[in-house]
Amino acid sequence: MGNLNKALIIHGWTYSLEKYKKIAEVLILKGLQTDILKVPGLTEKIDKPWNLDDYIDWLKNRIDKEKGKVVLIGHSNGGRIAGAYASLYPQKLAYLVLIDSAGISHDEFHVKLRLLFFTTLAKIGKKIGSSAILKNLLYKLTGESDYNNATADMKKTMTNLVKSDLSFSLNKINTPTLIIWGELDKVTPLSDGKIMHKFIKNSKLYIVKGAKHAPHFTHTEEVAEIISRSILAQGYSL
Repeated sequence: MGNLNKALIIHGWTYSLEKYKKIAEVLILKGLQTDILKVPGLTEKIDKPWNLDDYIDWLKNRIDKEKGKVVLIGHSNGGRIAGAYASLYPQKLAYLVLIDSAGISHDEFHVKLRLLFFTTLAKIGKKIGSSAILKNLLYKLTGESDYNNATADMKKTMTNLVKSDLSFSLNKINTPTLIIWGELDKVTPLSDGKIMHKFIKNSKLYIVKGAKHAPHFTHTEEVAEIISRSILAQGYSL
């Protein structure tokens, strides 16, 4: 299929790109030019709450600037955005990589509790905000410590995204897809990766033994190798 010289990484919930630089550097060493995108609301400012459609439009505008097709790599919430984009606009995607991606809705009690917490806190944030002890306890219980540093717009944005369910969009993804998952992930469980693998056409699931929610941080070389090897298997050269 020819040369492929660009990958775009959409990071997850973080306010710094620092931890993502390692995987980008290793991919570059393997011959794949790689950029880490600044995600609005996290590593780039927003002036109003966003929903998933806003992120899809943002990503479309960014990818439309590329001359050729790209590899799109999304981690956690970045995977939610990447998957939603891929289901609508596959034309400029050569390959999709989802790493411990968010986006599968659950009925489990703890997930409902997390969503209830987001919604309630968005409504009464100032009242509960006066108690640091209560806030920290709730953050710990929900597993969403990043909420502590979020702006008011981003808190509403988080609520909007947590409500988004990709389940009904997965079968619309036609781009060849690599799904990478940490074996011990407790944030987005491995069962989510298996669901995505089941419904995304032409997808492959790679499980990183001993890894948790961010295998590209802890098993960087292994993740970079499977990404580059999978791209080569599609007929591209790096």
